Amino acid sequence: MANDFNINEILEMAEQIERNGAKFYRGAAKNVKDKSHNGLLLELAEMEDQHEKTFAALRAELTEDERKSTVYDPEDEMPLYLQALADTRVFYEKTVDTTSIKEILKEAITAEKDSIVFYLGMKELVPKRLGQGKMDIIIKEEMSHIRLLAGKLTAL
Repeated sequence: MANDFNINEILEMAEQIERNGAKFYRGAAKNVKDKSHNGLLLELAEMEDQHEKTFAALRAELTEDERKSTVYDPEDEMPLYLQALADTRVFYEKTVDTTSIKEILKEAITAEKDSIVFYLGMKELVPKRLGQGKMDIIIKEEMSHIRLLAGKLTAL
């Protein structure tokens, strides 16, 4: 089916989403009013960096079938398409009050929820033979982000 994705492509998008998250937190760290929150935001950026590495490591362990492209792509444009898709779904450019740690955390929680919805939808487009079961690893990572962020927000 031409609309199928494989887990390799989903992990590529997941890595991009994590990069976008890290960029968001680092930018917010520069703008937050109370500079005592810089450490938290930089810690969250580092967490996103680590999740990107986790997803890259998962990609490195994929089987040949899980890597096999499902579309004809003679111009090798699929990576650009996947990056654009990731860039417009989660942690994309939004108007956020990055001077307020509470607003930053609320926006981050929303972005994590958006990512879970995105991955749940994408899971339906990944056949079992192309790594659908591994989608749960990505979703669980994002759920852990929400728990952490919600805890930080509650602590404020």
